[in-house]
Amino acid sequence: MPVDDRAPTPGSRPLGPEPPLSPAPPVTPALLGAPPPTDRVRGWVVAIGLALVALVVRFVDLGRVTDGGTPVFDEKHYVPQAWQMLRNGGVEDNPGFELIVHPPLGKQLIAIGELLFGYDGFGWRASAAFTGVLAVLIIVRVARRLTRSTLLGAVAGVLLICDGLSHVQSRMGMLDAFAALFVLAAFATLVRDRDDVRERMALVVAQGRIGDTPYGPRLGWRWWRLATGVLLGLGCAVKWSGLYWLAAFAVLAVLWDLTARRSAGVERPVKGTIVRDLAPALWALALVPVLAYLSGWWAWFGSETAIDRYATGGPSFLPGALRALVFYSGHVLDFHAGLTTAVSGEHPWESKPWTWPMGLRPMLYYFASGEQVVGCGTNDCVSAVMLVGTPALWWPAFGVLGFAIWRVATRHDWRYAAVLVGYGAGIVPWFLNIDRQMYFFYMAPVVPFLVLGTVLVMGEILGRADAPRERRQTGILLVGLWVGLVVANFAWMWPIMNGLPITQEMWDAQLWLPSWRAKG
Repeated sequence: MPVDDRAPTPGSRPLGPEPPLSPAPPVTPALLGAPPPTDRVRGWVVAIGLALVALVVRFVDLGRVTDGGTPVFDEKHYVPQAWQMLRNGGVEDNPGFELIVHPPLGKQLIAIGELLFGYDGFGWRASAAFTGVLAVLIIVRVARRLTRSTLLGAVAGVLLICDGLSHVQSRMGMLDAFAALFVLAAFATLVRDRDDVRERMALVVAQGRIGDTPYGPRLGWRWWRLATGVLLGLGCAVKWSGLYWLAAFAVLAVLWDLTARRSAGVERPVKGTIVRDLAPALWALALVPVLAYLSGWWAWFGSETAIDRYATGGPSFLPGALRALVFYSGHVLDFHAGLTTAVSGEHPWESKPWTWPMGLRPMLYYFASGEQVVGCGTNDCVSAVMLVGTPALWWPAFGVLGFAIWRVATRHDWRYAAVLVGYGAGIVPWFLNIDRQMYFFYMAPVVPFLVLGTVLVMGEILGRADAPRERRQTGILLVGLWVGLVVANFAWMWPIMNGLPITQEMWDAQLWLPSWRAKG
């Protein structure tokens, strides 16, 4: 008689009814903090919708302002070098006097716009403008994650769209808009990594395995932290100032690992962080950024004519190509070290870092008046592009920063601490050499942290979702007035941020502070 393979083997059935399947262990809310918003679709609709608004705002009349068809202000350095890259294998022409003083990635990104749209105002600014659009998309998502509120995420997007510095800088063929994007994206992935780590820790706690070792669990591959390292390395491949955020975010990541282990009840959290987390952090936030930075030099490594490509002055233990890069980088470092007011003279629009938080010394990128400007209804028209932060957003900065410091000191609120770290990384290092020439556009990567800090404060004004109705209505009114003031302020200053022809009287009315005027 044939054996039916499908029949159960005698004795294989358990006696009695089968036990019910055990549900997945619950995540520990206390470890994760507030749960994320549940309106995922609406969150993405809001983010994409605001990005489309930013697309219009950043690109409208993008190529209007030129200097007789040529770049303006510092565009004159980077725009021609980007154009050279298109016909020179991805590297700038060697000028013989080494005036190429920034890494290549930002100029390569400018070159993409020139390749697609040509060598004109629109073409050499298109990549930076698109970068400004991406920044709005990212800040909506990261603000939503910080606040657990889609509404406040939307507010962050509106504030960044209406910030004058971000607007003007993303409409210039310069490097700072790209640096700002990589810093913001790195912050977003770092915050996502923090949530991911706590989700893993909460699962271990729920399964009762947190005490298996005194050091806590291994956390495995952390792809979000790896992405942070890549983005920070690419930021350094745009401008070396990305190193400030690389150092700051690395420290922040390790501290977050420590607090996660402590919150999970690990017996020895400090030793656990050293044993479990430090080496992977060095890999993700030290070695990976170096590799990402070097990847930005791909064309330089492959070139026969790139500046200092075959120099031999670098450390002898390095391969030839890296020795040459170190040698070239040393020359660039010497250039930046010598860029002081005492050596180069006082630039008419330079400023010092203590003026940056409130934007007390903006910059005039372009100015024309008289017969060459028409369209304002008089014979004395003015066309100007001024890099200026929207005062309704910037002038409350010290109040926002002070409240953030108070929250960190009294409540140990990690969100405010993260914003302060990102903000401080863009300002504090510049105090180390006050004699150096400095400019307000250095604040471009800092603006997102000003926006995020402002949004966190607005969240406090709004109050909790379960607050009394009158309390919530009052909060909504105050936040609505603040956001409306920023939008109205941005609209008022629109002409001087986009080079529209205005009367001399209107120009004078736009210059609210004496420090907004040219010296002399």
